[in-house]
Amino acid sequence: MKTVIAYSGGKDSTLALYEIQKNPDYEVDSLLVTLTEGYDRISIHGVRYQMLKRQSESLGIPLREVWIPQDCPNELYQERMEKAVSGMLDDGVTHMVFGDIHLADVRAYREEMLNGTGITPIFPLWGRPVAELGREFIELGFKTVLTCIDLEQLERSFAGRVYDEAFLADYPESCDVCGENGEFHTFVFDGPNFEFPLRYGLGEERVTPDMVTGRDRFLYRDVMPK
Repeated sequence: MKTVIAYSGGKDSTLALYEIQKNPDYEVDSLLVTLTEGYDRISIHGVRYQMLKRQSESLGIPLREVWIPQDCPNELYQERMEKAVSGMLDDGVTHMVFGDIHLADVRAYREEMLNGTGITPIFPLWGRPVAELGREFIELGFKTVLTCIDLEQLERSFAGRVYDEAFLADYPESCDVCGENGEFHTFVFDGPNFEFPLRYGLGEERVTPDMVTGRDRFLYRDVMPK
């Protein structure tokens, strides 16, 4: 079954990809990624397009790019996603994989988005305990760095840290260890399905405000090619 991975470059979508790659019933066609025009970065995660292309090369899987403008209205986002889905159907894609774990409203949104399109959503990580998934990710040999954190949930020192045993030991018990509640976003730079590790350096920090309150909230740590 020809399958597209809804990909962010982060740990959950990469682990979901890995799970599907182990199943011979599925053929991974491409990585579907949303990028923001002007910034040339992965939407929400803030990772440079250049680093995403290196991920694609190491994974040996081509990209399906959906470019959206900054402050993209929902109607335009839906329009561009529908165009992307149409392209998948033309290429014989029958399934799309998501890395969601337990947020029922997010899953329902994905399912509604694909309802009636002929593409079936798959959630290989769904319902698994987040603590179990976090440790499995590390034990499998995946390596990822935090590129964005929510300052209302985490201390700024977490930005730019590698997700490892030391990270888990320092991580607040009140927060979701897989970042399902938006605590953080990541960039995976190595793992068992990577042909080669991605070398990177940490660049400048940038803080953006909450769109509702206007208060400084999201801290981005730039990940630069090395």
